[in-house]
Amino acid sequence: MTIQEIASKYSIVLASNSPRRKELLSGLDIPYTITALPDVDESFPDNLVGEAIPLHISRKKSDAYRSLMKSNTLLITADTIVWLNGKVHGKPVDTADARTMLQTLSGQTHQVITGVTLRTQEKEFSFAAVSDVTFAVLSDEEIDYYLSKYQPYDKAGSYGVQEWIGYIGVEHINGSYFNVMGLPIQRLYRELKAFAGE
Repeated sequence: MTIQEIASKYSIVLASNSPRRKELLSGLDIPYTITALPDVDESFPDNLVGEAIPLHISRKKSDAYRSLMKSNTLLITADTIVWLNGKVHGKPVDTADARTMLQTLSGQTHQVITGVTLRTQEKEFSFAAVSDVTFAVLSDEEIDYYLSKYQPYDKAGSYGVQEWIGYIGVEHINGSYFNVMGLPIQRLYRELKAFAGE
């Protein structure tokens, strides 16, 4: 089944406020709608590590929309974390927090992990994608410039790879660049075809 046939069979819904995810899903050239519930709980148990965290949160997001789904809805939810030295670096709470995160990522290789859940009324499937991102050493002046001009407070790890900090700071990516943006779109394309074509 082609992706266009899937889009004609299902009403595809992206449950996300992220403009990056919207941009990436639009690149598949399929119709979809966006919905976003306020205040979906994104907490997770303390014993979860690595991939298990965004997988857990993407499933929680998916569960929150279950009552709103129609018989032909195909729901996509996702969550992205930055993972370094056994710690999650999520969205910063303020400028000081964002500065600390970027100082921590400076000169290090961290993982960007996105958990994605696909759901219809009949079934559910989740997967995770991992990208290793190596940052050059960032000066305090570079970090402060980026924070003042781009204000990345809605982004895990306090940065957007598609912005200035990515241009000057990212030395190497092992894995999907689009995953670092927030949605592993090639993997999603493949999984959508397998999920809906069954």
